[in-house]
Amino acid sequence: MEKSSGKLAAVAIARMDEQLPWYRAMPPENRSWIGLVAQAGIAAFTEWFRHPETPQAISTDVFGTAPRELTRAITLRQTVEMVRTTIEVMESAIDEVAAPGDESVLREAVLVYAREIAFATAQVYAQAAEARGAWDARLESLVVNAVLSGEADEGALSRAAALGWTSPESVCVVLGTAPSGNSELTVEAIRRAARHAKVQVLTGVLGERLVVIAGGSDNPLQTAKALIGPFAPGPVVAGPVVGDLVSATRSAGAAAAGLKASAAWPDAPRPVLADDLLPERAMAGDPAAREQLVEEIYRPLSEAGSALLETLSVYLEQASSLEGAARMLFVHPNTVRYRLRRVTDVTGWSPSDVRSAFTLRIALILGRLTDAGT
Repeated sequence: MEKSSGKLAAVAIARMDEQLPWYRAMPPENRSWIGLVAQAGIAAFTEWFRHPETPQAISTDVFGTAPRELTRAITLRQTVEMVRTTIEVMESAIDEVAAPGDESVLREAVLVYAREIAFATAQVYAQAAEARGAWDARLESLVVNAVLSGEADEGALSRAAALGWTSPESVCVVLGTAPSGNSELTVEAIRRAARHAKVQVLTGVLGERLVVIAGGSDNPLQTAKALIGPFAPGPVVAGPVVGDLVSATRSAGAAAAGLKASAAWPDAPRPVLADDLLPERAMAGDPAAREQLVEEIYRPLSEAGSALLETLSVYLEQASSLEGAARMLFVHPNTVRYRLRRVTDVTGWSPSDVRSAFTLRIALILGRLTDAGT
């Protein structure tokens, strides 16, 4: 066996080149490493067969000759095919290398060694997968933390790309309370839900918060509903949709402010949009929410004419009474009704809805304060 090891390795390499298309397509450097692995495997078998009672570190003896990067260049399936080919070559040479009468002993030894090689192969790839998984988890945490802290940049994009993020055009951030227990199980549950919902996710547990950056859906509420299962009881807030991962800092800021202010609206739906919490966010001191209320509600109403602002203000002061507002404005109730429909068309918020009326009232207050320079 020892004298034939070089010849057997050459035959194994020739058979791989003949039978395995992926081997022929590999660069010369990787093919040379595979040749060394095959030769080391035959040599390790010879040593094991000489001293079967001595424990052998097969994974070190065989796979230690190749660099660790080879586990990324060669898949587990390809490694199994390589091992199978080498074992077949060894089995076909048993009649040539075995002493007369020892063929069955050598054949049985090859079978036992093949089993050990199979376990060693699984161990090598399992260790590589665990190391890669731990590295990916740290990389993902860096990306999630950068987005949540408002520090996402090109570096975060490159890290996300290394994790398989394909830069979808629609991105939103979902925040809630993380469940107690193993955070890895929570992250894996989020990934399963994301695969079912057909969205990409970058996720992590930061302190007591579970953060999910979801891409591929332009409906943040629907996305949050699809991913809500692993969240702990309590509010879950979905930020607005943005165009890319760098812009996701705005979605994360809105979701974080909404989660902070959600205590002011105990009857809020679960999940809830960050934009539905604009009044509470503004009262809690969120400058982005204040600016959004002024720019998206107060300014458009002001530019649409003073009649709309005056009618809305009086209508709200009169406890949402059409008749009361009409008397105060000296107009017909149908005129008030028409102007309120115009308010809805301009702002997207209906004064006749209690929750929308509350949002409109806060927007009016903030807009007047802004005009007054306060």
